[in-house]
Amino acid sequence: MKISIMKSYLNDAIQQVSKAISSRTTIPILSGIKFDVNYQGVTLTASDTDISIQSFIPLEEDGKNVVSVEQAGSVVLPAKFFVEIIKKLPSQEVKMEVKENFNTYIAAGATEIQLVGLDPEEFPVLPSIEENQTVSIPGDLLKNMIKQTVFSISTHETTPILTGVLWSLADNEFKFVATDRHRLATRSAHIEGADEIKFHNVVISGKTLNELSKIVPDQNTLVDIVVADNQVLFKIDRVLFYTRILDGTYPDTSRIIPTTFKTELVLNTKKLSESIDRAYLLSREEKTNIVRMQTLESGDIEISSSSSELGKVREELELKEFNGEPLKISFNSKYMLDVLKVVESEELMISFTGVMSPIILKPIDNSNSLYVILPYRTTN
Repeated sequence: MKISIMKSYLNDAIQQVSKAISSRTTIPILSGIKFDVNYQGVTLTASDTDISIQSFIPLEEDGKNVVSVEQAGSVVLPAKFFVEIIKKLPSQEVKMEVKENFNTYIAAGATEIQLVGLDPEEFPVLPSIEENQTVSIPGDLLKNMIKQTVFSISTHETTPILTGVLWSLADNEFKFVATDRHRLATRSAHIEGADEIKFHNVVISGKTLNELSKIVPDQNTLVDIVVADNQVLFKIDRVLFYTRILDGTYPDTSRIIPTTFKTELVLNTKKLSESIDRAYLLSREEKTNIVRMQTLESGDIEISSSSSELGKVREELELKEFNGEPLKISFNSKYMLDVLKVVESEELMISFTGVMSPIILKPIDNSNSLYVILPYRTTN
């Protein structure tokens, strides 16, 4: 293998695939990035067995020469060092040559580096996926759906299935659900052209989705999603992102979402967020995060919290609308703030069926997302 390649393209591809490298792997070959060079371009691959990412660099782009291939070939290079060194090379052109025993020589400007490479034959083969179930979704929408649900996953490995986000698609409705048993987030979107495609109980690790989100462009680029028996493939420009589907059956969460309510409030999202954030400052000192909300005779609500060492905070907040019975409820302010951070609507409806029933939060201008927080039982 002998090539000359533009540093910026090489660096971008390395940054993309390196998201699949685990620092804790016990398999030496997986601590590396695999290079495959042919006369169409350069393919970089990295994997940690749960996710695999592949990025392709073409010979030319927009009439500009990106890669010159003198000799095709393959090698696996140690990622930890390689990622850092390429960023710091002084020249915009990088020359790479693999010699005997996979020893790899890298030159840029006056800098010369020798790396001990590994045998590419030992690198795991990427999953083979039949592309029968392919759905296309705008990248910015996919990122938004991930952001508005992934914070509700469980961080406890004791229930692995809850560390993921449940995906389903039926009748052109693409739906995400995440829960850690104390809160729940759902987000759905209408997908054009998905009439024939259906799947359910596709659960993808929240950690994986966070990594995927970093690769998906912010603009309206289409992402192709291919769903197979135990793998999902994402195609983003020249990047392929493979992830396995978590084993197990996701619990039925539909039963915990009430459909009738005794009390409904409409508030300004930003003002509510700022008020709860101030109350959280005291509640976190108690290690409980408990904040109280109660309706007042004036038609407004009171937000309050207390700390046995620091004191109390209390403030009144104007309601846009108030329907139903008076209410006094306690909840985890951290959970509430996590929701308010991802709500893009100016106004929010909060619905209750009682003191110990789930709290439902629904953005006013977006019926496609819904959040549930379980309240706390308190003595006062």
